Amino acid sequence: MLTKLFPNLDVQDFWTATYETFYMTILALIGTFIIGIILGLLLYLTTKDGIWQNKFINMIVAAIVNVFRAIPFIILILLLFPFTDFLIGTIRGPNAALPALIIGSAPFYGRLVEIALKEVDKGVVEAAKAMGAKTSTIIFRVLLPESMPALVSGLTVTAIALIGYTAMAGVIGAGGLGDYAYFYGFQRHDFDVVLVCTILIVIIVFIFQFIGDFISNKLDKR
Repeated sequence: MLTKLFPNLDVQDFWTATYETFYMTILALIGTFIIGIILGLLLYLTTKDGIWQNKFINMIVAAIVNVFRAIPFIILILLLFPFTDFLIGTIRGPNAALPALIIGSAPFYGRLVEIALKEVDKGVVEAAKAMGAKTSTIIFRVLLPESMPALVSGLTVTAIALIGYTAMAGVIGAGGLGDYAYFYGFQRHDFDVVLVCTILIVIIVFIFQFIGDFISNKLDKR
């Protein structure tokens, strides 16, 4: 069916590219979630009147977040080539794309985490403090649970950005649908291949958006 609609499409290579896109997106999203939560918590806790108020640490973390958010992703991949080669042993393929995907997305998600934490009712946090709750208890029993709908929404936005990043990474040999669309579609002037890759990327975005909205709505107690 696909080959009739898109005569230049190699179905086996197409499904391999689809798998690689999901592989990169999901693994990068897990890494982004973990690092982003840490960055967001540090930004929130060390801010003025925060539990760990520390202007110096806050300034350092904010600077790191702002710098990496400011670097265009395609340039970030190139800058990280030596680090990627050292860490992964190659600069090509889906695994090689993961460091750049995580480093490029985690600061963005970290800011969304900070915003979500700031929306938590300060009265709830103060009540936990008054009851003698430890910082770890406040983080894991108050801040994160109360902000979970916003955290999931932020993660959904980040996941969609990551799908776009995987397509860009594909242009320099990371694999996935971006790689397939560029090398097997654009460079060969087989624009039906570019079209079907674009359609599938849009479908993947809609899937992630639907799942994220569904989970966020389920977690929202309002």
